[in-house]
Amino acid sequence: MELACLDLEGVLVPEIWINVAERTGIESLRLTTRDIPDYDELMTRRLGILDEHGLGLPDIQDVIAGMGPLPGARDFVEWLRERFQVVILSDTFYDFAEPLMRQLGWPTLFCHALEVESGGRIAGYRLRQPDPKRKAVQAFHGLNFRVIASGDSYNDTTMLKEADAGILFRPPENVIREFPQFPVAHEYEELRREFARASIRTL
Repeated sequence: MELACLDLEGVLVPEIWINVAERTGIESLRLTTRDIPDYDELMTRRLGILDEHGLGLPDIQDVIAGMGPLPGARDFVEWLRERFQVVILSDTFYDFAEPLMRQLGWPTLFCHALEVESGGRIAGYRLRQPDPKRKAVQAFHGLNFRVIASGDSYNDTTMLKEADAGILFRPPENVIREFPQFPVAHEYEELRREFARASIRTL
């Protein structure tokens, strides 16, 4: 059995925090794991910025309500689901992801949870586990799945290394330079071809 593991933001949907930055005008919220590889450092910075500006979960959910999948993403997910078991491995939060999962046809999602106070302030977050994407792929291997994975950022690279085949999708140039071992796709049709090449079956 083969399993497709995908990152969410940057691969299937726009970057949530960049959209929040554009809506609020807070440029410092534009930073993502493409810029800061250490996820704890990045999230600590984000939560501090939210507190500084008096923003909470409802403000972010309001931005997400106006977002949708990237053009072609839903068709790509449907193509994958006809051929593989599909799991989204993301560093987003269940509190953010529900409307986006609905628009993608409810693929399986493994991500994290926020700690939210009664007034909507985001007090912290709970990681499902450290290095969760890589460990999920390890667990799938333990279940005798062969894994093909795709992501776009630093926080995806341990998942891509652990997978039987890893593919970068629309990554920034710094990630391409640092991880030249992974093929790069820029459009969903290219990504389909890379999944087909990586598959042990004829698709």
